[in-house]
Amino acid sequence: MELFHSVNVDWLGKKWYFLAFSLIFSVSGIISMAAHWAHPVGGRRSPVPLGVDFRGGTQVEVQFKQTPNLEEIRRATSDAGIRDASIVNYDIPSHNEVLISLPEQHAETALDTGRQQIENALRAKFGEGAFDIRNVQVVGPTVGRQLEKQATLATLYSLLGMLIYLWFRFQLIYGIAAVIACFHDTLITVGAFALLDSFGIKGMEISLTVIAAILTLVGYSMNDTIVVFDRIRENLRLSRRESLPDVVNRSINQTLSRTVLTSGLTFLTVLSLFVYGGPVLRGFSFALVVGILIGTYSSIAIAAPMLVAWQESRAGSGKTAALPAAKRSRV
Repeated sequence: MELFHSVNVDWLGKKWYFLAFSLIFSVSGIISMAAHWAHPVGGRRSPVPLGVDFRGGTQVEVQFKQTPNLEEIRRATSDAGIRDASIVNYDIPSHNEVLISLPEQHAETALDTGRQQIENALRAKFGEGAFDIRNVQVVGPTVGRQLEKQATLATLYSLLGMLIYLWFRFQLIYGIAAVIACFHDTLITVGAFALLDSFGIKGMEISLTVIAAILTLVGYSMNDTIVVFDRIRENLRLSRRESLPDVVNRSINQTLSRTVLTSGLTFLTVLSLFVYGGPVLRGFSFALVVGILIGTYSSIAIAAPMLVAWQESRAGSGKTAALPAAKRSRV
C-alpha cells in the first residue's frame, strides 16, 4: 500500500528549519533538567523527576468510599509533616483509588512505616472508615540508585551495539549518524518529562516502565533510520553520477509512505494508551507518544542530512568526497 505517489519534497532544503526545531526542544529540555537538578527533591539531585523505582520510597494505594479530592489529600499529608509526597489518581477513576508516593526519607526500612504515616494523616482529615489502604510497596535507596545506574548503562550499551552493527552493515558514518539521531530522540523525550515538571504538571516521572519505553523507542527510531539508509545506499549504486543531496531527497521521498503508515498506526495505538490507559501507564505511554513523533522526524530530518554534511565537510577540507555507500553489503 502506497499513500503518496511521485513525492518530490526537498527535505535537505529545509534543513535549517529542522535544525531550529531540534535546537528549541533540545535546549528547552536541557534547561529544564538543569533547573530540576538545582532544586533537589527529597534531598536527592536529579535532572528529571524520578519515580519511586529510582529515588527510593514508599507507594501506598488507597481506596476511598467517596470520590477523592487530591488537594485535600495533599493538605492532609502536608499537615501531618509529610513533605514532597506525590499524589495521583490510580487505576479506573470510578474505583476512587489514589496512589500516594512518599520520598526516600519517609520510607525508613519497614512497610508499616509508610502505611502508618498515611493512615494517620488521612484518618485525621477524613475520619475513620472513609478509606481503605489496599497495598504498600517500599523501594530502598540503595536499590533505587542501582536501578538508575543499570537503566543508564542499558541505554548506552544499546546505542553502542547499534553503532557497531551499522558500522559493519553499512559504514561507520551511517552508525554515527544513526546514534546521534537516537541520542537526539532520547534527549528530547527525557527532557519533555523535566519540561512538564517545570510547568507544574506532576505525575510524569521516570520509572522502570518509562526506561523500557525509551529503549523501545531507540530500537524503533533506529529501524526507521535503517530503512532510509538502505534506500540511500541502493540508489547510490543505481545512480553513481547523481549528487548525494539529490539521492538523499529521493530516498526519503520513496520511503515516505512506509514511514507514515508504520509510524502513524503505531502512534495512534500509543495515543489511545495515553488517553485511556490511566495514570499508572501515563509516563510509559507519554514517552512512547513523544518518542515516536521525534523518532520518525529524526530519521528524515537529522540522520539522513548528516550524510550530506559529512560529504560536504570532506570536500571542504580537500579530502576525497567519496559517497558513503560505495562498498556493497555482504549480507
